[in-house]
Amino acid sequence: MSILGKILSAPVSAPLNGLVAIARLIDDQIKSELYDESKIRGELTELELKLDLQEISEEEYEAHEEILLQRLKEVREMKKNGEI
Repeated sequence: MSILGKILSAPVSAPLNGLVAIARLIDDQIKSELYDESKIRGELTELELKLDLQEISEEEYEAHEEILLQRLKEVREMKKNGEI
């Protein structure tokens, strides 16, 4: 594209490029939150504390623990395979 074309299209393309950059940043942040092993381990610790304080039942604990352990396993497999 010529310089004149770039100048004329800048009012439209610049905001779109900014929007794409923001979307990528949000996606990166979501992935770092979702696939953070320490965050998942922290959630497991909080879950155990709630059980100890009798804020949740044994059944609720086991159901949530299973989900968190599965997430942790998936994250470790994804890291092993180089997906994240």
